[in-house]
Amino acid sequence: MSSETIGFLPATEWAAKIRSKEMSPVEAMRALLDRVTALEPKVNAFAYLAADRAMDAAKASEKAVMGGERLGRLHGVPVTIKDLCWTKDMPTQNGSLTSKGFQPVEDTPVVPRLKAEGAIVIGKTTTSEFGWKGVSESPLTGITHNPWKYGMNAGASSAGAAAAAAAGFGPLHQGSDGAGSVRMPAHFCGVFGLKPSFGRVPYYPVGTGDLTSHMGPLSRTVEDSALMLEIMAGPHHLDYTTLEAWPASYQARLAAGIKGKRVAYSPDLGVARVDPEVAALVKAAAMRFSDLGAHVEEVAIPWGSPGPELIRFFWSAHMTIRKPLLEKWESQMDRGLVACIHDAENFTVAQYQAARDRKMGYIAAINGWFENWDFLLTPSVSVAAFPAEKLMPDHWPSHPWDWVSWAEFSYPFNMSWNPAASVPCGFTAAGLPVGLQIVGRRFDDLGVLQASAAFEAAQPWAGRTPVL
Repeated sequence: MSSETIGFLPATEWAAKIRSKEMSPVEAMRALLDRVTALEPKVNAFAYLAADRAMDAAKASEKAVMGGERLGRLHGVPVTIKDLCWTKDMPTQNGSLTSKGFQPVEDTPVVPRLKAEGAIVIGKTTTSEFGWKGVSESPLTGITHNPWKYGMNAGASSAGAAAAAAAGFGPLHQGSDGAGSVRMPAHFCGVFGLKPSFGRVPYYPVGTGDLTSHMGPLSRTVEDSALMLEIMAGPHHLDYTTLEAWPASYQARLAAGIKGKRVAYSPDLGVARVDPEVAALVKAAAMRFSDLGAHVEEVAIPWGSPGPELIRFFWSAHMTIRKPLLEKWESQMDRGLVACIHDAENFTVAQYQAARDRKMGYIAAINGWFENWDFLLTPSVSVAAFPAEKLMPDHWPSHPWDWVSWAEFSYPFNMSWNPAASVPCGFTAAGLPVGLQIVGRRFDDLGVLQASAAFEAAQPWAGRTPVL
């Protein structure tokens, strides 16, 4: 099997071929790593590549197959882990020179869960510094390039994961999402990304961003993400916010469809500016849900207006946890992150508590509104990929740190804890991907996956791959 074929092979097929002994774990891993080695200079998706360790694991995987041992659902399947996620056998450097060489002594819970099902971790994917921005660049690793066009933004802090998925560096990639960092890179790179309901997947160490960061999968197919989510999800003692329930059988129930579902479509949430080409592709995709048997209606959003003020306050306030680093490291940190930290220096506890009070009303309004709708469709991001050395597209107003102005669609659902996915829905005239966001009611991760699968069947995307 060629390195290109193996690179784009779905996890479900990869595992099945190994289980049936049609494919050797060792030969498959060698072909994949050959592809990564050849193309990584054009993508820069990895902060740390564990090629030797991956080959050793593949040999152990093959021995288990030939020995008739129990095989997990991801036996021999490669996965990547984001460089914000703790790994005890690989460094976790947070895209920052301040964390260079940091070696945790324990894993984030998703890592042993994936390994217990036979997955092989091949490395850590790049992130913006401490995951602070929606652009694929950091002081530690430089630019992660969009596989669809060299030099262009691959998205937010899970950019390395999305770029790896788009480039054919294996099927499964773990990401995290504090204001869109799974969905935004999925949009920019033309892959599928899911932010589950908050608490669905354990997150450790538990963050200090007022419980807005979620872990989720990025992949080329909905089914692969459904399988990965099943394995990662479930309660864990290290994360007191995890949901009590274990996950549903997502993979087995994907084909239920969305006939009769009530689907709202908003082009702007009442607050967002959107580039015309992106808006047109998303609207056309939203209207396809009628063909799938859903009742689709374009709606005005009554709860949207407080969002921009809230995210800008909290994004800056929560970044002040990095303020102690400035005394030693300011000149070597991301300039936008430094500006974001400085903007919150005069915030008071009273202001923070007042903002949280407004936020709770905002969240209640979102979840109350969903009582009348099964899904909400919006753009995933307002713009297609732009040069990754810039914080803002040239045709957008400049600001020292406010990248959120072109990403108004994702953070509301980090605050409200609703599941939300980005599905590829088309390409601009320049050949850059665009994503449709599908948001569901809180806890309806299965519904979002089913809606995504229905759209994927109607308008497939995985067969189109970038030329590298």
